[in-house]
Amino acid sequence: MKAVGYKKPLPITDPDALLDIELPVPVPEGRDLLVEVKAVSVNPVDTKVRSRSGPDQGDEYKILGYDASGVVKTVGPNVTLFKPGDEVWYAGSIVRSGTNAEFHLVDERIVGLKPTSFDFSHAAALPLTSITAWELLFDRLGVQFGKPIDAGSILIIGGAGGVGSILTQLARKLTGLTVISTSSRPETTNWCLELGAHFVVDHTKPFAPQMKSIGIPEAEYIACLTASDIHYPGIIEVLAPQGKIGIIDDPKTLDAKLLKPKAASIHWELMFVRSRFQTKDMIAQHNLLNEVSKMVDDGILRTTFGIDMGAINATNLKKAHALIESGRAKGKIVLTGF
Repeated sequence: MKAVGYKKPLPITDPDALLDIELPVPVPEGRDLLVEVKAVSVNPVDTKVRSRSGPDQGDEYKILGYDASGVVKTVGPNVTLFKPGDEVWYAGSIVRSGTNAEFHLVDERIVGLKPTSFDFSHAAALPLTSITAWELLFDRLGVQFGKPIDAGSILIIGGAGGVGSILTQLARKLTGLTVISTSSRPETTNWCLELGAHFVVDHTKPFAPQMKSIGIPEAEYIACLTASDIHYPGIIEVLAPQGKIGIIDDPKTLDAKLLKPKAASIHWELMFVRSRFQTKDMIAQHNLLNEVSKMVDDGILRTTFGIDMGAINATNLKKAHALIESGRAKGKIVLTGF
C-alpha cells in the first residue's frame, strides 16, 4: 500500500522530511478496524511530532496522520460496533501508525460513523478538534448539558482557531453558558460571532477592562487554547472564585499557586489519552463522534474545512506542514485520496 513517512525528524524544507513509501497492508486484530483511508486533515500535532520524534523501535519509518475519514474494509474478531462498508471518521492514536496510508488500523472504540451530509474531505476536517472541544467542555471543565439561566460564562481564548471554532458552537448550542470568545482581527471577530459567541474580546489587550465593559467581569470557565503562558496572569484576574481553567497547548511552566486565592483549578485536555492508556471509558470517543455526526447532519454544527490540497502524498503533505508552521493557515487543511 502507498504511505507517507520519514526516517528521522527533519525540517520540512529538507527533501527527506516526508517520503512516499510502500508498506504491507496491515491485518486487523482484536477490536481493530482496517479502514481504507479516503481523506485526512493535517493538524499542528502532526508538525510537532514530525519535528521531535523518529520511528518507533524496530520500525524503519514513522507514519504521521490522525484525522481521517474512510470506509471499513475488514474487522478484527472482537469488533461489535462496525461492519465492512461502513463510512467512518476518527482521530486515531498517537502511539500507533498514522493515517497517512492507504489502509489504517484503528480501535473501533475511538471511531464514529461519518456524517451522511459530508463528503470524505469535509468529514476529515472535524474529528480531532471536535473530540478536543467536547472533552474539554464536558469532561475536563465539567460543564453540564442544558440551558439553566444561571449557567455562568465561558471565556474561550483563541475562539477562531480549530478547537475554538468547535468549542464556541458546542457551548452556545448545548449549554446555557454566556460565550465570550477572543480574536484580534475583524474577520476572526465576525467568524466567532457567526459561530455563536455572545461577545468577542481582543486577546492582544488586557482582559479585565474588556470583560467589565461587556458587563461580565468574571468567567466561571476559561478555555485557554493558545499562548497559555502569556495569557495566564490575565485569565487568573478574570477567573471567577472557584472557577476552572482548561488548557490544551504546551506552556513551558505555569504557577499553580496563583490559583489558590480563588480556590480555582486547572485542567489539561489531551484527546489521545483514552486511546494511549486504553482507559475504561475509551468508548466515550465513539459515542461523542456519533453525537457530533448527528449534530452535523442536523445542521447544528458548522464545518471548519479550509482547503483541500490534493492527493495524499509527500509533496502535498510537505506543503500542508509548511503552511501550518507558517501560522498562516485558515481553516483545516485536508488531503483527499491517493
